[in-house]
Amino acid sequence: MQPTATFFSGFTLNDLWFLGEAALKSMWISILAITFGSAMGVVFGWLLSVSRRAGALTLAPVLDVFRSVPLIIQLVLFFNFAPMIGLRLNPFEAGLIVLVVYTSANVATVAQAGIEAVGGPMRRAARSLGMSYWQDMRYVVWPIGLRAVFPAWIGVALGVMKDSALVSVLGYVELLKASQILITRTQETFLILAIAGAFYFALSYPISHYAARLEKRWTQ
Repeated sequence: MQPTATFFSGFTLNDLWFLGEAALKSMWISILAITFGSAMGVVFGWLLSVSRRAGALTLAPVLDVFRSVPLIIQLVLFFNFAPMIGLRLNPFEAGLIVLVVYTSANVATVAQAGIEAVGGPMRRAARSLGMSYWQDMRYVVWPIGLRAVFPAWIGVALGVMKDSALVSVLGYVELLKASQILITRTQETFLILAIAGAFYFALSYPISHYAARLEKRWTQ
């Protein structure tokens, strides 16, 4: 009698460990994208605020493209286009580059709004006290502007953390890709998606909770 072939196996502790490692990969690519993307976005936002007419004609349309085109399309296009110009990128590198640019495009509008939230009279008062332009930016504009747009930046950061799941289309084994692999093998869709959702919550909740506490402290 021939033995029966088994194509599916149950969910094991090793699978949970596999999902945990994938969650760390999701967190790592998200942290890098948010950090570098935010830094670039602040620079872009500043450029848009100091050169409104030139920025509206040059930088703003480019940023609008990255904000408007769905992220999954950007990922697929860049990953397939990069080898044509001599860039040999693995899925992590390609996904990170796209996420950084995408984050910077979204943060640019937040940073611009923060700079412009500080009224002209306050800035003129700072300059009348002998502050230079950069001292005005450091001690007046950024502290006030940051408080004004901090909730919006948190929203962008949390969105990028969730959007990092789209890098799975390139073959990068982050949390969503790992979940798909296990679902195919175990056929335990509900259990695996529930665990993946719990990991996403564990990654996102501390950020949103800390942001809420910090914002509450600022308003007191």
